[in-house]
Amino acid sequence: MMDIDAFFQGFAQSRSIFETLRQSVEGLQPTTVSVTKSQIAFRQRRAFAWAWVPDRYLRGRHAPLVLSVALRRRDHSQRWKQVVEPTPGRFMHHLELNSPADIDDEVLQRLREAWDEAG
Repeated sequence: MMDIDAFFQGFAQSRSIFETLRQSVEGLQPTTVSVTKSQIAFRQRRAFAWAWVPDRYLRGRHAPLVLSVALRRRDHSQRWKQVVEPTPGRFMHHLELNSPADIDDEVLQRLREAWDEAG
């Protein structure tokens, strides 16, 4: 298991956005954070959202951080970079986060929905 400091080493802008995200998610009690080499998972009874750094894996210019949110429905907001259905009835929504301001009320509502479904 990796810690948050090691996960974001060399990715200061990503870390700054993540801290805003983490503070927002911590308002959804109870929530735990699990850090692996590839991503940081937010969990209630099960994981409901993940943060990862695209530049760790992809070439070219990318957002500093991507938030992936699991919902039981497809959300049709145009903000999602991609929505996939990895298993029937489970939709993974991917959102590029370019600044802490991207974590707004709409994102918080989807995180709350995902948190509720994870319980």
